[in-house]
Order: sequence, then C-alpha cells, then structure tokens
Amino acid sequence: MRRPTIADIARRAGVTKAAVSFALNGQPGVSAATRERILAIAAEIGFEPNSAARALSDGRAGAFGLIIDRPARTLGSEVFFMQLISGIQAELAQNHITLLFTLAEDQAEEVRMYRTWWAQRKVDGVFLVDLQVRDRRIGVLEELSMPAVVLGTPRGAGRLPAVWQDDRAATQAVVGYLTGLGHRRIARVGGFPRYWHSKLRSEALAEAAGAAGLEAASVAADYTAEHGAEATRELLKQAASPTAILYDNDVMAVAGLAEAQRMGTGVPTDLSVMAWDDSVLCELVHPALTALRRDVAAVGAEAARRLIQMTAGAEVGDFQEPSPVLMVRESTGPGPPGLPPAVTGAAARVFADDQESRPGVAFAAQPVLG
Repeated sequence: MRRPTIADIARRAGVTKAAVSFALNGQPGVSAATRERILAIAAEIGFEPNSAARALSDGRAGAFGLIIDRPARTLGSEVFFMQLISGIQAELAQNHITLLFTLAEDQAEEVRMYRTWWAQRKVDGVFLVDLQVRDRRIGVLEELSMPAVVLGTPRGAGRLPAVWQDDRAATQAVVGYLTGLGHRRIARVGGFPRYWHSKLRSEALAEAAGAAGLEAASVAADYTAEHGAEATRELLKQAASPTAILYDNDVMAVAGLAEAQRMGTGVPTDLSVMAWDDSVLCELVHPALTALRRDVAAVGAEAARRLIQMTAGAEVGDFQEPSPVLMVRESTGPGPPGLPPAVTGAAARVFADDQESRPGVAFAAQPVLG
C-alpha cells in the first residue's frame, strides 16, 4: 500500500492541497471547521508529514544525529553505549524528536557525514562522543555552526558545551582505595591513548601513584575481551606483576578476571580486579567485580536536554555529572602479604578521608557482594 499524501486528504475533504498544508501546519487561511475536518481525515487515513518537506518549510528536521567511530562488534558488547543511547532516546521521544544513529569507519568519514547531514537538513544537531586529543570534529562543527553537545571533558570541547565526568578525581580516589588495602603495584588496562578520557586517567594514575610511592602503569587496549585478556596475560607474566588491575570497561575486566583465573592467579587473594564501568555483567561473574557505577542513561538524557535547548536558541553551558559510586564487591581485597604497608602522599590523604566526603567518587552505603 502506498503512503497517504496531502492530495488524498484534499480529495476527501474537497479542498485544495494548499488548504490542507495550511491546516496541517497551523497556519491561517482556512476556517476552524475546515481545519478540524482536515485534521480528522489525516488521522483517519494515517497521514504523517514528510520530514524532508517539513525541513524545507520550517527549517527543522525534527532529528538529532549520533555517529560512533567504532567497529560494530566492539559496540555491540559495550553496555556503556547502550545505556547512553537509551537515555538520549528516552528524552528525545518525549519531545517527538528522532535519533539518527549510524557508525563510521574513521573520523574523516564521520566529518563527511556531518557536512552531508547539515547540508541536506537531515538533523538539527548532533551528539559527539569519544572526544579525542586534537579532535578535528570540534573545528568542523564550529565552522558549520551546527548545534552539538560533547560527551567529554571541556578541555577538548572548544566552544561547544560538554557533559562530562571528572576522570582525574575518580582515578585518584580509586588509587586511594587500593592503597588503603595495601597494594603497592597497580596497573590500568585503558582504551586508545588518543581519547581524552584515556589521557586524563593515565595522567591521574601516574600522579596519584607517584605521590603515594606506588608502582603504577597504564597499558592501551581496544575495549574488547580479547585485548583485555591479552593485556592481563602480559601484566601477570612480569617478574614484579601488579597486585591490582583497573580496567576501563566491564568487558575487559571480565575477560581479565577469567584470564587471571586461567593462569592460576587467585582473585582477590593474589590479585584485585576492578572495572571502571559497572554493569550487570560485573555482578554475574565469580567473584563479583568491584566497579565504578555511573548513571549513564541520565548522562545521555542530560545531553539530549541541552541539545534541545541549543536548537531552541538558548545559551547552554557545561554540565558535570555526579561522582561515580564505588560498588565494593568480592574481586578486591588486601594486598598480598609481604608488601610494604606504608601509605604516603596524596593518595593516603584521599583514603584517610571520610568515605562519604571523598572527592571524585562516592562509596556505596553498604558493600555490594555478588
């Protein structure tokens, strides 16, 4: 069956197509009775206005765009992005705005898609994720005067508003927690170094560990289970292997836990394992994983609200999301015996603070056991 058109409504109502257009768009030119009759016929036959035609008439596409530059297989296993998209979509749906979502092979393709979308009036604004150091997308969006909200640090967002978390403070607080347990060698399995959040977490780990007199290292991975397991294997092969490992997402943490167990390393007796992003997956494995919990859906909803405000002409600033909550579970414990117990420097001060007032991270009121 073909789609209903304005011509169908005009024929049934006995009016011109111009009159139908006036009625559907709330414009003067038809009587109240005629408008009501036209709207009733449109509802009866299931007519929906063409988004492209509407964009030409009022300049609005009624859609926002989201492009993610990651392989589909990686994205499919990332709970973070599913939660983010659900939060964005929930807010947009309440405002009758469509989310146009797609993947890109690289940043160059992503930039081409922004230019095409804007030229063809396919979107009214976009969400920018995976903010990179020296990110060329920022300059392009500013050049196009395209409304956009960045999910990432304001340090790399240029003049665009950012919805962000304090990666540095959270990392420092996690170091304080592990230091307080007696760990002296800490490793982090992170993401791509080109991402701002990876850069900030690596720097914060080095600074906090140095202040506490700890040994610490960050290694790069691609957020997949395969790389999480491989990085864990290489770390545990070292003569002075870490006694605690923090992973930048839940997928790598679960894979790292499995690899450590396969190698005969006890968790948490020999090795403490933590995940940056908490999820149901962290609770289903044994031992259940200690993790940082964020309300990612709320982050997506806040980004959507700000983009809606931008497209309405409002001035929009940055938004810092609430501190994550450390969900203490069975995968973390005291550092192996024989390690120096001394704790010094900034990390020690962080750990010594009252848990509820600790900067950068809040603690669950009760430890959550898997």
